[in-house]
Amino acid sequence: MEKRLLDKYNKNNSQLKIIAMDKEEDNFNSFGSISNEVTFSEKIASQLEQLLISGNYDGAKLLLEPTQPVDIADAIGKLPQILQALAFRLLKKNEAIEVYEYLDPLVQQTLLDRLRSGEVLEIVEKMSPDDRVQLFDELPAKVVRKFLSALSPGERKVTAELLGYEPETAGRLMTTEFIDLKEMQTAEEALSLVRKRAASTETIYSLYVTDKERHLTGILSLRDLVTAPPNKQIGEVMTRDVVNISTNTNQEEVARAIQRYDFLALPVVDKEKRLVGIVTVDDVIDVIEQEATRDIYAAGAVQPGDEDDYFQSGLFTIARRRIVWLLILVLANGLTTKVIAMNDEILSQVVLLAAFIPLLIGTGGNVGAQSSTVVIRGLSTQRIKSLGSLKAIVKESMAGALLGILMLFVVIPFAWWQGEGPIIALAVGISLISITTLAATAGAVLPIVFDRMGLDPALMSSPFITTATDVAGVYIYLNTASWLLSNLSI
Repeated sequence: MEKRLLDKYNKNNSQLKIIAMDKEEDNFNSFGSISNEVTFSEKIASQLEQLLISGNYDGAKLLLEPTQPVDIADAIGKLPQILQALAFRLLKKNEAIEVYEYLDPLVQQTLLDRLRSGEVLEIVEKMSPDDRVQLFDELPAKVVRKFLSALSPGERKVTAELLGYEPETAGRLMTTEFIDLKEMQTAEEALSLVRKRAASTETIYSLYVTDKERHLTGILSLRDLVTAPPNKQIGEVMTRDVVNISTNTNQEEVARAIQRYDFLALPVVDKEKRLVGIVTVDDVIDVIEQEATRDIYAAGAVQPGDEDDYFQSGLFTIARRRIVWLLILVLANGLTTKVIAMNDEILSQVVLLAAFIPLLIGTGGNVGAQSSTVVIRGLSTQRIKSLGSLKAIVKESMAGALLGILMLFVVIPFAWWQGEGPIIALAVGISLISITTLAATAGAVLPIVFDRMGLDPALMSSPFITTATDVAGVYIYLNTASWLLSNLSI
């Protein structure tokens, strides 16, 4: 099948120049000096594509042999779909499984469709339990059931257990491939066990100690084990104070814990405090990226989808993810229009007042966006807790007032000159301080309130703060101007 597809691909790409055999060696040696414009994986993908099209499979194997699995996965992902399966088949069995775990979920699904059933099952069978569950989360339920039924009893049981936990929790994120020791074992016996199980476990640098009921009782590093006297018992070497998380702990909290303690792995226990798995730092890095992407989406008032599928999404899908929040913001901005309409009398008397509305609401929106960004970040890193929510709000309010005062030195002279008198300048100045203070306060308060309600504080991001300050700012400005014009005769 790949041969027919390859022939078709060659016909549709007649302009593609096949590299000559005598230049292949130069191409292989060129990876050491890659320009900033072309990444390492892009270079590999380009040369791999040319080798596959020319039918030089030995050259393709030679190209991939010294390359790291993550770079191979990235390169395969950049190939045309009809060549991805062909390139993947050139890999050695053990290497293919590792490369598959690094592939983009969309590429993984493409390969599932193109590879033979036996090849697919072998790959899925030998994947790490956590990577297998991550793959199953991206597949239709019907396909997942098919794979589950084809797995060996042991792997089926482990996979079913992980799938039974709530999404985005430690239980769903963890792997069951870890080494547990017993307190009565000697260092020599434990080291022998590590040697036997090292190939089939996620990490050997953190070793866990459990009792007969699998309760977590201690932890020790590989360094501690290697340097311990051979006859010394594990119970005398291990550390009993073990930081652990439960299976229902949110993945974001897991990431913060690993970051806080600089762990390579974190043990996961069930309700009975039995050790059921570990979360490794490589999985946490993916979580951090995922959560950061969601916050960025929320900050732009965009409905989050799959973080990696933007360029594969259709225009309708992209528009659907944005239109809901935009409609909400449009309706909210309608309040600004309503406020202006209610004060049409004062605007008709002093038309120049309208000229300063964009300046004031724009400044308020910018100040509010700055405050919300700082507070949302503080909530994410837990720094707000150390400072205190009330202190953070007061600090941002004072900062907003100070910013308003500093800007007065520029805004008031300009408003005086444009308004040909002090009244409009005074109205603009009073409104500016009020708006910046209010915007900074709202930018601090609203994310904290959302966090206390158990909602994503990033939802209270710049578009919403801007909209709220627009309405309040226009109201404050027009009413301030109306009062000054009615009560002062300067």
